[in-house]
Amino acid sequence: MGTALGAAALADAERRLAATDELLDRGYPGDDGSRQPVHTVYVPADRFTPALPAEWGAAALAAADEAGGLEAVAVVAGLDAALAAELAPRVARKLEREPIEDLRLDFEDGYGDRGDEAEDADAVLAARRVLDAVAAGTAPPFLGIRFKCFERPTRARGIRTLDLFVTALVEGGGMPDGLVLTLPKVTTVAQVETMAALAAELERVHGLAEGRIRFEVQVETPQLVLGADGRSPVAQLPHAAPGRITGLHYGTYDYSASLQIAAGYQSMEHPAADLAKGVMQLAVAGTGIRLSDGSTNVLPLGERTAEAWALHARLVRRSLERGYYQGWDLHPHQLPTRYLASYAFFREGYPAAAARLRAYLEQTPGAVLDEPATARALADFVLRGVECGAVSAEEAAADAGVQRAGLVALAHPRLAAASASSTQGASA
Repeated sequence: MGTALGAAALADAERRLAATDELLDRGYPGDDGSRQPVHTVYVPADRFTPALPAEWGAAALAAADEAGGLEAVAVVAGLDAALAAELAPRVARKLEREPIEDLRLDFEDGYGDRGDEAEDADAVLAARRVLDAVAAGTAPPFLGIRFKCFERPTRARGIRTLDLFVTALVEGGGMPDGLVLTLPKVTTVAQVETMAALAAELERVHGLAEGRIRFEVQVETPQLVLGADGRSPVAQLPHAAPGRITGLHYGTYDYSASLQIAAGYQSMEHPAADLAKGVMQLAVAGTGIRLSDGSTNVLPLGERTAEAWALHARLVRRSLERGYYQGWDLHPHQLPTRYLASYAFFREGYPAAAARLRAYLEQTPGAVLDEPATARALADFVLRGVECGAVSAEEAAADAGVQRAGLVALAHPRLAAASASSTQGASA
């Protein structure tokens, strides 16, 4: 067949799109396929001990037992009786075996200003206790610190705490695989660039691999969502510090207060919160940076326990439906509804997702014709359910017809392609 365009036209197109190709390869690599926790728990840094996760799990189960058991809590949270009965044993096992998925030892709001001598000592002690927890097998899969922000009044203190903590880890045996560092109250791109430079310097000084130290950014100020120049700084972050940022975490109360929203109306579901989180979601799409919703400070205690459980479960479900697969928990009594709501989300959607995924893989004709993009979403959904414990790997293999490694490859095809290319290169 004849064509009108010659080699010169193709060469011109390649030249014009070279910068686009580079941007997509460097700036939008996609998710790395690693596990994302369903929540982050914050505790004052000096209160952490290797036994804390188990203590939180026991406290969560005790609170549920006092309310009539996990089935009763599930009903309070709005689940029907049949689903409550199905989920209760799964959540009980979760609270016994892995009650906290991600734990942050807080040197910021939850710690305050206790003077340099006390914080120096606590930063080193926190590192030692983290290493002790890892050695004892009691550490959550993800664990790290939140240090003070890089605004002028707390900048030097935050950097010193970060340095002491990382140095103590390296000198005490090395940084854990699940280490997470959190930079709070970010207002400008320059603060994130500074954090990236500090991470690189710590790597150089300690002889660590380049890129080993990564960090989360907390979105707690309106200036990060909409800058003075009318642009969105949060959208510039992935490209200002490529490969360094692991997540964006929405800060419910700092952000709401910055907008002068009255305390009684500060919430994860306020329209101002949804606007900020919508911008965050757009900003990191395709970059591999994860998202986390914030917290509710309405705690399941005393006479308000049932009301708080129902609220928390509803907010967790709301976040999941909007593509925010992680959130903050502030008290042990929030763990039952964190897992009940999360497990309900995955268990309810699992049968259809598994069936559609199997039909896609087997090319079975049906009423729904799924495209590769939808297959990625289906595989990601099932994979998240497996990773948090809502779905077993055996179930997924039987129902969807694919093992966990296959789910990862389907959910993250660019990662799988890169891995295959690397393997072929090594064997050549």
